[in-house]
Amino acid sequence: MEDTIAAVATAMAPSGIGIVRISGPEAVAVADRLYRGKKKEKRLENMKSHTIHYGWIVEQEQVLDEVLVMLMRGPHSYTGEDTVEIDCHGGVLAVKRVLEAAVHAGARLAEPGEFTKRAFLNGRIDLSQAEAVMDVISAKSEYALQSSVSQLQGSVSRAVKEIREKLLYEIAFIESALDDPEHVSLDGYPERLKEIVRKEKGRIEKLLKSADDGKLLQEGIKTVILGKPNAGKSSLLNLLVGEEKAIVTEIAGTTRDVLEEQITLGGISLWMLDTAGIRSTADKVEQIGVERAKEHAKDADLILYVVDASVPLDENDAQIMELLRGRKTILLLNKSDLQTVISAEELTERVNAPVLNISAREETGLEELETMIKEMFFQGEISFNDEVYITNLRQKQALKDALESLKLVENSIEAGMPEDFFSIDLMNAYERLGSMIGESVGEDLVNEIFSKFCTGK
Repeated sequence: MEDTIAAVATAMAPSGIGIVRISGPEAVAVADRLYRGKKKEKRLENMKSHTIHYGWIVEQEQVLDEVLVMLMRGPHSYTGEDTVEIDCHGGVLAVKRVLEAAVHAGARLAEPGEFTKRAFLNGRIDLSQAEAVMDVISAKSEYALQSSVSQLQGSVSRAVKEIREKLLYEIAFIESALDDPEHVSLDGYPERLKEIVRKEKGRIEKLLKSADDGKLLQEGIKTVILGKPNAGKSSLLNLLVGEEKAIVTEIAGTTRDVLEEQITLGGISLWMLDTAGIRSTADKVEQIGVERAKEHAKDADLILYVVDASVPLDENDAQIMELLRGRKTILLLNKSDLQTVISAEELTERVNAPVLNISAREETGLEELETMIKEMFFQGEISFNDEVYITNLRQKQALKDALESLKLVENSIEAGMPEDFFSIDLMNAYERLGSMIGESVGEDLVNEIFSKFCTGK
């Protein structure tokens, strides 16, 4: 990391402001070659850290833009290195010209995620916090954002480090006893270790249990809307989205394909899929739409089964009910503002799922739907006070591996194996947990993780 890097840290689109970030040992010198303050003799190298300076960016006597320059000296910066951020006017061309000038002045273009990678390599953040940075950027809901910010503040790191400290103590104890049996006794130790392993397994299992919720928070709940033609599925989607995304007519079978929309309901992200009405039909195109609806239903996190309360149940409803077996479902009795012929009791006799009366036309029932979803997926509430949510697949796998290693320790204790067997599996668990926070990962994995970041971050 002896070179100095530069990149645009904001979106390349017209905006009020655009930021060019420079980081590395020559960051201040590079900026000084471009920056001109009101007083020509005023140089950034002589300025205090964490100060902002007004002036112009000049290249070959041509003024490129009027700017504010923020000076942050390492290690008290995002990367842990000397960093300069140039706040330009947000025109695409202006920002591009300033970046090019920074490159001409001695910086090189940053690779994707390189600023955050340097923050990790310089010990400013650990790997779980680095991954949380990208989660913050890509968060699709309020709860996803809160979860990512919590990780960025070190919630995952703290939980993992506490478990690792416990395991490391036991590893050190075993090694000391094996090296110096005269002074360190292992009498009765296997039973004591068994209790410690049980406790730490429980903490890992709790983190793993949170992974499902964490995935839903980050990616959204895959929610498939099912129902017969004209049950009100598309009207419901339009109501949830807040605009006319799906065509709504009185003609049955209007929706032929799957329509996807990402929405936020009460801070929860839902990946909504409006599907073709399920019925027996001779229309080839409609048949394809029905089959696609059935396929999406198979891997849905949640099914919203929309029932037209003004029309009796028939064989098409029986088809749909077969798709609901073993899946999380909410039954929506739509058109409750009309004369109804289907009751909630009739539905619950046939499908073991909660029932909610709604009216897409009258826009009623949405708050109750939000509450039901929270109760179904998050036990009624989502708290970030003392709960850690694992949202990353790599971290989830590391937890699974650590858990398996601790189970092997238990097996060795039960089998009466020598204590050095305990130490091997304890160390494996310790290292797998370390991979979550970047304390035992290879260069290839680090490069792979940061390659998925956006340039400028």
